[in-house]
Formats: sequence, C-alpha cells, structure tokens
Amino acid sequence: MNCAICRNGETAPGSVTLSLNRGETVVVIKDVPAEVCVNCGEYYLDSAAAQRVYVQADAAVARNAEIEVLRFAA
Repeated sequence: MNCAICRNGETAPGSVTLSLNRGETVVVIKDVPAEVCVNCGEYYLDSAAAQRVYVQADAAVARNAEIEVLRFAA
C-alpha cells in the first residue's frame, strides 16, 4: 500500500510502540502489529489491532493506572 502521508513510500509489515493519554492515565503499548511506511515511518493499524489497543487502554484506565507500559496481546 502507498503511504497516505509522504506519498512516496510503500508500507511493510512491522510493529510500533503506541502511547495513549486517557484522562489521568498514560498507556504505552509495545510491539503493536502495523503496516509501517519504509520511507517516513507512518503506521497503519488494522481494525482488529486498533480494537485490541483500545481494550488494553480501557483496562488500564479502569485499574486507575497513572502510567502503564504493556506489550500488545493479540
């Protein structure tokens, strides 16, 4: 797939680290599978990965975590 940001790069399977802020909670999720642009590094998550990221983030918020670092769980 062509990158929508730089328009020069192709994407390739890879993984990324995401950080999300929800209220007073910061969640860092490592090793999230994504299509990553080989030119600029922009990444694209499929719907299943995005849904799982939000489930993990919501769980951290529910635990009243202030900062939580997680590895992606499929």
